Amino acid sequence: MTTHQTAVHPLTRLIPRLPRTTLVRFLLVRLSALVGLLLVLSLMLFVLQEISGADPVAAVMQHASPQAVAAKRHELGLDAPAPVRYLRYLGNLVHLDFGTSFRTSNPVLSDIRTYLPPTVELVLFALVGALLLALLFAVSSVLRWPGGLIYRSALFLASAAPAFLLGILGLIVFYQDLGWFPASGRVSNPDAVPGEWHWLLFDSLVHGDLGLFGDTVEHLVLPAFALAIHPALAIGRILRSSIGSALESDYVRTARSKGLKEPQVVVRHVLRNSVNGALSMTGLHLGFMFAGVLVVEAVFSRPGLGSYLGASLGVSDFPAVAGVTFVLATIYIVGNTAVDILQRLADPRITL
Repeated sequence: MTTHQTAVHPLTRLIPRLPRTTLVRFLLVRLSALVGLLLVLSLMLFVLQEISGADPVAAVMQHASPQAVAAKRHELGLDAPAPVRYLRYLGNLVHLDFGTSFRTSNPVLSDIRTYLPPTVELVLFALVGALLLALLFAVSSVLRWPGGLIYRSALFLASAAPAFLLGILGLIVFYQDLGWFPASGRVSNPDAVPGEWHWLLFDSLVHGDLGLFGDTVEHLVLPAFALAIHPALAIGRILRSSIGSALESDYVRTARSKGLKEPQVVVRHVLRNSVNGALSMTGLHLGFMFAGVLVVEAVFSRPGLGSYLGASLGVSDFPAVAGVTFVLATIYIVGNTAVDILQRLADPRITL
């Protein structure tokens, strides 16, 4: 008599005492995977730094003698064996010490603190817009709303263009021709913004400055639109397929037999059971949005990580490039881990 064994995720061996189906076990495995991915990322950045030939000492001490440069390298431990240097590099990353920018001569962390808020605000604003557009795409298709075909066709057509082209078209139509939205920057008058306000949407609401809040939103609409179209279509198509499958299930037929109208059936019984695929697609496109935002910020002259990274690449400022890469990759990894956890909460049947 033979027994059949199910495949076990390698990370599950780290926590064998917990029941397989518990949420705690699921969370611990996903968090362990998150830490593992961050370690791999740190190793990749270290190797890239080694083969790039970037020398922070030579960049800072440009006119010093070779003996002075060698002494400084020894003082900083840059002549130590590679494993020792990697452990030191990893310790710096844990403390968010990315080194000093060759270009600005500021700590990279200080620069990121300045340029990260505009980028995160844009991506989150675009993500919310993409989810709303995706929901409208899926529901209008399933319920066959009047005019829904026109909206879906327009979304299909817009998704054929890359994000930077959508941004340029948005500038031509909604800024140059119609004058509805501003063309560049975060606000109309940057000098009127208090220096400590980096998160303009949040800070303006907390301080009750609704005028600044509205101005910030107006400056976000066009770049967010350019970022949101492709994720909206991808998420919407997955959600439409999931909703269509759920509508054919037994529990939906039971709900209909009780006299519920189709919109009530979708809202009360279908949406929660249809979000898993859409959540997976959202996590995937979150990374694409952070990649696309670097180009979109250049189109709209927004002072975010895109402009900072572009200027750093032009002068081979490796500490800045590595710092931005680590921060964006960490956001992507954490975002996908959060999506996995949300899927598990939405559907307890999901296992490792």
